[in-house]
Amino acid sequence: MFRLFSWMKTSSRNFTDETIIPYVFTLSDGPMLFRDLLKTNKMYQEGLKLEGKIPGFRMSIGRSYLVFIALWHLILLPASALFHTVLAKIDCHLLILMAILFTGMFFATYAIFKEYLIDTVALRIIRNGWGNHFPHFDYDLHAKEVAKIYSEALEKEIPHKNMQLYILDQLVENK
Repeated sequence: MFRLFSWMKTSSRNFTDETIIPYVFTLSDGPMLFRDLLKTNKMYQEGLKLEGKIPGFRMSIGRSYLVFIALWHLILLPASALFHTVLAKIDCHLLILMAILFTGMFFATYAIFKEYLIDTVALRIIRNGWGNHFPHFDYDLHAKEVAKIYSEALEKEIPHKNMQLYILDQLVENK
């Protein structure tokens, strides 16, 4: 049973990375600037909303709705076919209330889906930028530390031209 769930998780992640993200997003081919990487990493580590604040990608809202509607119907249509006989006998007033409930659920789950996609793409862009600017430091080990050092550098009003040297010095010092 564990293998089944593991396989489903892996295959859904691959489907998202290889099919959904390239269809919904337009990603920039250019490398991420150092200051953009620092700002984006800080926002990501603090759990802030990233939509519209990260350079390097553009989301097609229409395509995201199409993908979400297709995924929604993959769940909703089999369930409605399975419970068709029960739903056919329910009072129409209850069906109207259920339609209102499902409409609300649709838009609430779309917001969650959209945030998930944006966070997934943001992490991909941050990791790519990390490989360019911090090739000798592992992202998983040092991302929070770099965000903290960047915040300290902003408080100390370190000039941008000295920011990279300051952060690298602090990373090496803490290592």
